[in-house]
Amino acid sequence: MAMTYKLSVVEKLQQVKEKSGKTYSQIAEETGLTNVYVAQLLRRQAHLKPETAPKLRAALPDLPEELINEMFKPPFRSYDPNLVQEPAIYRLNEAVMHFGESIKEIINEDFGDGIMSAIDFYCSVDKVKGVDGKDRVVVTFDGKYLPHSEQKAEHMLSRPRPQ
Repeated sequence: MAMTYKLSVVEKLQQVKEKSGKTYSQIAEETGLTNVYVAQLLRRQAHLKPETAPKLRAALPDLPEELINEMFKPPFRSYDPNLVQEPAIYRLNEAVMHFGESIKEIINEDFGDGIMSAIDFYCSVDKVKGVDGKDRVVVTFDGKYLPHSEQKAEHMLSRPRPQ
């Protein structure tokens, strides 16, 4: 039931975008958000903040108040497991899997033992011309570094301590 409702909201949001004739990048430019975050908002994968709502309303004038109110609610972040069969998504997954070990090693060399946050995270997609003059896709992942912590018992406040 929740998934069916989410899909109906996403369909309405996509119709508003389509009617505007604007791209995600154009809406991003008008709102000050990244193009991927705009797409996430319109797919109900991100939460609309009240201070951003007026900018989104201005960029998408046909966005009804009921959908704005829906976007204020924390989203149900999910994905369809069959999504990986879509060629563009499959290639992104393949690139991360292929380069993943090397990226991880460089993160460890440059930062230490830790990971990149996907919560405190920015993502954008840009189009550039390569040295050969052909279009190239640039996907930027910009995540906060999170060091792994040493798990000392004295720091675990949830464990009872003998008195």
